[in-house]
Amino acid sequence: MPMTPREMINHLKKNGFKVVGQNGSHVKMRNDITGHQTVVPYHSASLKKGLEQAILKQAGLK
Repeated sequence: MPMTPREMINHLKKNGFKVVGQNGSHVKMRNDITGHQTVVPYHSASLKKGLEQAILKQAGLK
């Protein structure tokens, strides 16, 4: 089952990411230790599988 945006943000926070900004409905997150940065769209619907995988890849968690 795909993650919701809130679940994705919590997952990233548990892995050392922090919120560095928000532009509209998109939350920018960064890990200062690894230097990885990613953007999570914060909408009401669940993330699609491809987008979920792309965010995890950008974050270096896949």
